[in-house]
Amino acid sequence: MARNTGPVCRLCRREGMKLYLKGERCYTPKCSVEKRNYAPGMHGKKGTFKRKVSDYGVQLREKQKARRIYGVQERQFRRYFQSAVRVKGMTGVTLLQNLERRLDNVVFRLGLADSRPQARQLVRHGHFTLNGHNHNVPSYLTKLGDTIEVRASSRSNRYFKDLADRLGERRSPEWLEFDVNRMVGRVAAMPDRQSVDIPLQDQLIVEYYSR
Repeated sequence: MARNTGPVCRLCRREGMKLYLKGERCYTPKCSVEKRNYAPGMHGKKGTFKRKVSDYGVQLREKQKARRIYGVQERQFRRYFQSAVRVKGMTGVTLLQNLERRLDNVVFRLGLADSRPQARQLVRHGHFTLNGHNHNVPSYLTKLGDTIEVRASSRSNRYFKDLADRLGERRSPEWLEFDVNRMVGRVAAMPDRQSVDIPLQDQLIVEYYSR
């Protein structure tokens, strides 16, 4: 599947906000949004964010923002939306719930990675087990009761050895449980809209695909 291989800081600048794609760097003055708070490209300084934007443009930007935050390509994102449409309830909320349930996002939410791109890479490299079995599919949608554990062979890795010190600075959302000593996480409930602490207007995404 295609993936973005360019500088991810340009994506944040294009959306005019931090998407937290580079982990700890995003919290420091080195963040590109802090240093250059304008759109990328040769016309970026000419007031890209001040121009009047059409309703379609607003909807498009919200959809692109969600895609880039969760690291999902357009075709896959559209499938998530089509799946959400078939579920009874609010389509936008269901869409965000499905995105939150992705295995790479759960790894990030548990604090086992500094960013979603890093979580995706760790999952792809086989550092975790799902319900006791090796699993390396970042897009897998976790279910209630699923357990995610750092593989025994990976715990000797320096990254995971130093992880316990960093985990004290982050809290997992209420729908997830995490045992730091055992390096085991569990999906204790399904995520609700309040647990999605990302400034996304899901209704705009629904309107974009409902044109």
